Amino acid sequence: MEYAVQLRHITKTFGAQVIANNDVSMDIRKGEILAVLGENGSGKTTLMNMIAGIYFPDSGEIIVDGQQVEIASPKDAFALGIGMVHQHFKLVDVFTALENIALGLDSDQKFDLKQVRAKAEKICQRYGFELDLDQKVYEMSVSQKQTLEIVKVLYRDVNILILDEPTAVLTPQETEKLFDVIRNMKKDDKSVVIITHKLHEVLEISDRVAILRKGEYIDTVETKDATESSLTEMMVGKKVELDIRRSERKDLVKRLEVRHLTVKNIEGRAVLDDASFDLYGGEILGVAGISGNGQKELLEAIAGLQKTEENSSVKFYEKGKEETAVELIGRTTKQIRDIGVHMAFVPEDRLGMGLVGSMGMTGNMMLKTFHNGRGINLDFKNPRQKAETVKEELEVLTPSLNTPVSRLSGGNVQKVLVGREISEEPTVLMMAYAVRGLDINTSYTIYNLLDDEKKKGVAVLYVGEDLDVLIDMCDRILVLCDGKVNGIVEARDTTKEEVGLLMTNLREDGERDE
Repeated sequence: MEYAVQLRHITKTFGAQVIANNDVSMDIRKGEILAVLGENGSGKTTLMNMIAGIYFPDSGEIIVDGQQVEIASPKDAFALGIGMVHQHFKLVDVFTALENIALGLDSDQKFDLKQVRAKAEKICQRYGFELDLDQKVYEMSVSQKQTLEIVKVLYRDVNILILDEPTAVLTPQETEKLFDVIRNMKKDDKSVVIITHKLHEVLEISDRVAILRKGEYIDTVETKDATESSLTEMMVGKKVELDIRRSERKDLVKRLEVRHLTVKNIEGRAVLDDASFDLYGGEILGVAGISGNGQKELLEAIAGLQKTEENSSVKFYEKGKEETAVELIGRTTKQIRDIGVHMAFVPEDRLGMGLVGSMGMTGNMMLKTFHNGRGINLDFKNPRQKAETVKEELEVLTPSLNTPVSRLSGGNVQKVLVGREISEEPTVLMMAYAVRGLDINTSYTIYNLLDDEKKKGVAVLYVGEDLDVLIDMCDRILVLCDGKVNGIVEARDTTKEEVGLLMTNLREDGERDE
């Protein structure tokens, strides 16, 4: 067996507390597609960053093509034929694709753009890339930017390509195109490593799967012998039920009536453009779209956190007061709460907007009820009880209820935020990427908590990035494209491909599915 890379006893720590990788030994074979699988915080990206020269291991050996090497920088990695495409792209927006490829080349190469173009075109043709070399980066879609990053790395003649969460922001159609390209690379005897947490994609594209858990190497298995359940058990260390409950809709009551909701950015461009839809108690309405297509602005505008344009309207129908609609537009979040609107919001920015990092769980629970106290007599008892309940039910790992939440892991911070909002017994519950950073077990706990809220008659508006989850959990899915509502489909009757098309191909006829 020929190996492209062999890792022996690799350890990497950050400070005295965080052990990112602990004594990891694993191999990457020549001409294989290897998936590196693990939950957030398992050490996947850190390990691959050491192969790519971003980090330097504290101890251990890296062997490339049978020779022990020292990789102290990305330049060292390129010299050994190793390149990495990161989750967050490193491109210059005002440059063309061709100019971005030329950046970083030796001085005698980068100014000969004719030579760069010829080689780049040859790479695109060889592997099946669709790339306009004269297009400016700021005009590109996310998929086009990722294609450019891969071509940029392949231009350096790499034989080992590492892709960090390559499908995180791609539609199903774009993902399939990427997989075709990866298969072409394998045929060319290149080794491709995919860092991911998406089990169904692992099973579709990889030859083998290496599993990490809490910084430690667990095993590498042949993909043909693996299942979602077996891989999940290796990732988590115990059996996990991968079933999302979806109860039937019943007794639907309108809770939100959104009409012509428009939000413009500081440049005057509509980032949310004329959005109209209804949300009902007793349903989960999912929101799908490529990142940056108005999801954040939609939830924040409803919550009173965004300035909206003229003619925008959000009418709220409170439980027990359905005959009287309350207009939310033009009110602050405090004014919305003060008029008795029971609405909960889990924002994308956990610590910046959702919680106060210097406070513990009890203090953050109290943020919702401090106005109930008189003078200096704040109500501590109820927030403390809620904090205890959230800690127990969602298994929040914290030294104490008063430990500042900024000291907790990202997943535990998210548990505190989600738990607090659900504990408020809202009429409308809005969530943006509620399970980002959470382990699989807790993710499924939250999916089922949302179904419990739906059964109580709560109207749930859920922004998510995993189309499989949206289709399995939601009742309807609203699709945003370029800030517009491009369709609302029944989740039980749709497919990933249909949602993917709505995410990328804006309708011109203005039709809406209700």
